[in-house]
Amino acid sequence: MLYSTLKALHVLSLIVWIGGMVFSQFFLRPAVAQLEPALRIRLMHDVLGRFFQAVLAASLLTLVTGVWMLGRVAKQVVQGGGSFEMPLFWTIMAVLGVAMVAIFGHIRFVLYKRLGRAVAAAEWSVGAALLTQIRTWISINLGLGVLVLLVTLLRWPV
Repeated sequence: MLYSTLKALHVLSLIVWIGGMVFSQFFLRPAVAQLEPALRIRLMHDVLGRFFQAVLAASLLTLVTGVWMLGRVAKQVVQGGGSFEMPLFWTIMAVLGVAMVAIFGHIRFVLYKRLGRAVAAAEWSVGAALLTQIRTWISINLGLGVLVLLVTLLRWPV
Protein backbone atom coordinates (compact mmCIF):
# COMPACT_ATOMS: atom_id res chain seq x y z
CA MET A 1 0.00 0.00 0.00
CA LEU A 2 2.82 2.42 0.87
CA TYR A 3 4.59 1.70 -2.42
CA SER A 4 1.39 2.42 -4.38
CA THR A 5 0.80 5.64 -2.48
CA LEU A 6 4.34 6.85 -3.12
CA LYS A 7 4.09 5.91 -6.78
CA ALA A 8 0.86 7.91 -7.06
CA LEU A 9 2.53 10.93 -5.39
CA HIS A 10 5.49 10.50 -7.76
CA VAL A 11 3.27 10.53 -10.85
CA LEU A 12 1.03 13.35 -9.58
CA SER A 13 4.12 15.49 -8.93
CA LEU A 14 5.28 14.90 -12.49
CA ILE A 15 1.84 15.84 -13.82
CA VAL A 16 1.98 19.16 -11.96
CA TRP A 17 5.52 19.86 -13.17
CA ILE A 18 5.19 18.81 -16.80
CA GLY A 19 1.64 20.12 -17.12
CA GLY A 20 2.71 23.48 -15.76
CA MET A 21 5.55 23.69 -18.27
CA VAL A 22 3.15 22.91 -21.12
CA PHE A 23 0.72 25.53 -19.86
CA SER A 24 3.34 28.24 -19.50
CA GLN A 25 5.04 27.56 -22.83
CA PHE A 26 2.06 26.96 -25.10
CA PHE A 27 -0.82 28.86 -23.52
CA LEU A 28 0.23 31.56 -21.06
CA ARG A 29 3.29 32.97 -22.84
CA PRO A 30 1.58 33.42 -26.23
CA ALA A 31 -1.47 34.97 -24.57
CA VAL A 32 0.54 37.60 -22.69
CA ALA A 33 2.85 38.41 -25.61
CA GLN A 34 0.50 41.19 -26.72
CA LEU A 35 0.70 43.01 -23.37
CA GLU A 36 2.98 45.97 -22.91
CA PRO A 37 6.39 44.93 -21.49
CA ALA A 38 5.95 46.24 -17.92
CA LEU A 39 2.62 44.48 -17.46
CA ARG A 40 3.74 41.29 -19.24
CA ILE A 41 6.95 40.95 -17.25
CA ARG A 42 5.26 41.65 -13.90
CA LEU A 43 2.52 39.14 -14.70
CA MET A 44 4.98 36.46 -15.78
CA HIS A 45 7.09 37.10 -12.68
CA ASP A 46 4.06 36.61 -10.44
CA VAL A 47 2.77 33.53 -12.25
CA LEU A 48 6.20 31.91 -12.46
CA GLY A 49 6.77 32.59 -8.77
CA ARG A 50 3.67 30.61 -7.86
CA PHE A 51 4.49 27.87 -10.36
CA PHE A 52 8.09 27.57 -9.17
CA GLN A 53 6.92 27.11 -5.58
CA ALA A 54 4.77 24.19 -6.74
CA VAL A 55 7.61 22.78 -8.84
CA LEU A 56 10.02 23.03 -5.93
CA ALA A 57 7.69 20.85 -3.86
CA ALA A 58 6.92 18.56 -6.81
CA SER A 59 10.57 18.07 -7.77
CA LEU A 60 11.63 17.26 -4.22
CA LEU A 61 8.66 14.92 -3.80
CA THR A 62 9.54 13.23 -7.09
CA LEU A 63 13.15 12.71 -5.99
CA VAL A 64 12.25 11.41 -2.53
CA THR A 65 9.54 9.04 -3.74
CA GLY A 66 11.69 7.82 -6.63
CA VAL A 67 14.67 7.05 -4.42
CA TRP A 68 12.43 5.37 -1.84
CA MET A 69 10.70 3.18 -4.44
CA LEU A 70 14.01 2.20 -6.01
CA GLY A 71 15.48 1.34 -2.62
CA ARG A 72 12.39 -0.63 -1.69
CA VAL A 73 12.58 -2.80 -4.81
CA ALA A 74 16.34 -3.33 -4.38
CA LYS A 75 15.86 -4.30 -0.74
CA GLN A 76 13.11 -6.80 -1.59
CA VAL A 77 15.21 -8.44 -4.31
CA VAL A 78 18.26 -8.74 -2.05
CA GLN A 79 16.20 -10.00 0.89
CA GLY A 80 14.71 -12.62 -1.42
CA GLY A 81 18.22 -13.89 -2.16
CA GLY A 82 18.56 -12.21 -5.55
CA SER A 83 20.97 -9.72 -6.95
CA PHE A 84 19.49 -6.34 -7.78
CA GLU A 85 20.37 -4.88 -11.14
CA MET A 86 18.54 -1.69 -11.99
CA PRO A 87 16.85 -1.83 -15.41
CA LEU A 88 18.38 0.51 -17.98
CA PHE A 89 15.15 2.47 -18.41
CA TRP A 90 15.09 3.14 -14.64
CA THR A 91 18.66 4.41 -14.84
CA ILE A 92 17.76 6.70 -17.73
CA MET A 93 14.68 7.92 -15.87
CA ALA A 94 16.72 8.65 -12.73
CA VAL A 95 19.57 10.44 -14.54
CA LEU A 96 17.20 12.59 -16.60
CA GLY A 97 15.12 13.32 -13.50
CA VAL A 98 18.16 14.54 -11.59
CA ALA A 99 19.15 16.66 -14.61
CA MET A 100 15.66 18.18 -14.65
CA VAL A 101 15.90 19.08 -10.97
CA ALA A 102 19.32 20.68 -11.56
CA ILE A 103 17.96 22.70 -14.49
CA PHE A 104 14.98 23.75 -12.41
CA GLY A 105 17.37 24.85 -9.66
CA HIS A 106 19.17 27.09 -12.15
CA ILE A 107 15.89 28.53 -13.41
CA ARG A 108 14.46 29.14 -9.95
CA PHE A 109 17.48 30.20 -7.93
CA VAL A 110 19.50 32.06 -10.58
CA LEU A 111 17.35 33.29 -13.46
CA TYR A 112 14.11 33.90 -11.57
CA LYS A 113 16.00 35.68 -8.78
CA ARG A 114 17.53 38.00 -11.40
CA LEU A 115 14.09 38.49 -12.92
CA GLY A 116 12.80 39.61 -9.52
CA ARG A 117 15.58 42.20 -9.30
CA ALA A 118 14.81 43.44 -12.83
CA VAL A 119 11.10 43.78 -12.00
CA ALA A 120 11.87 45.65 -8.75
CA ALA A 121 14.14 48.04 -10.66
CA ALA A 122 11.67 48.39 -13.58
CA GLU A 123 14.38 47.22 -16.00
CA TRP A 124 11.99 45.82 -18.59
CA SER A 125 14.57 45.02 -21.28
CA VAL A 126 16.60 43.02 -18.75
CA GLY A 127 13.41 41.31 -17.57
CA ALA A 128 12.45 40.43 -21.15
CA ALA A 129 15.89 38.91 -21.77
CA LEU A 130 15.63 36.88 -18.57
CA LEU A 131 12.17 35.63 -19.52
CA THR A 132 13.65 34.46 -22.82
CA GLN A 133 16.36 32.54 -20.94
CA ILE A 134 13.78 31.06 -18.57
CA ARG A 135 11.61 30.03 -21.52
CA THR A 136 14.59 28.32 -23.18
CA TRP A 137 15.45 26.34 -20.05
CA ILE A 138 11.81 25.44 -19.44
CA SER A 139 11.68 24.14 -23.04
CA ILE A 140 14.73 21.98 -22.38
CA ASN A 141 13.20 20.65 -19.16
CA LEU A 142 9.91 20.00 -20.91
CA GLY A 143 11.72 17.99 -23.58
CA LEU A 144 13.53 15.99 -20.89
CA GLY A 145 10.28 15.43 -19.02
CA VAL A 146 8.57 14.08 -22.13
CA LEU A 147 11.59 11.87 -22.80
CA VAL A 148 11.41 10.52 -19.24
CA LEU A 149 7.74 9.70 -19.74
CA LEU A 150 8.39 7.96 -23.05
CA VAL A 151 11.32 5.95 -21.70
CA THR A 152 9.29 4.94 -18.64
CA LEU A 153 6.02 4.13 -20.35
CA LEU A 154 7.62 2.31 -23.28
CA ARG A 155 10.23 0.70 -21.01
CA TRP A 156 12.81 1.65 -23.59
CA PRO A 157 15.54 0.66 -23.97
CA VAL A 158 14.91 -2.84 -22.72
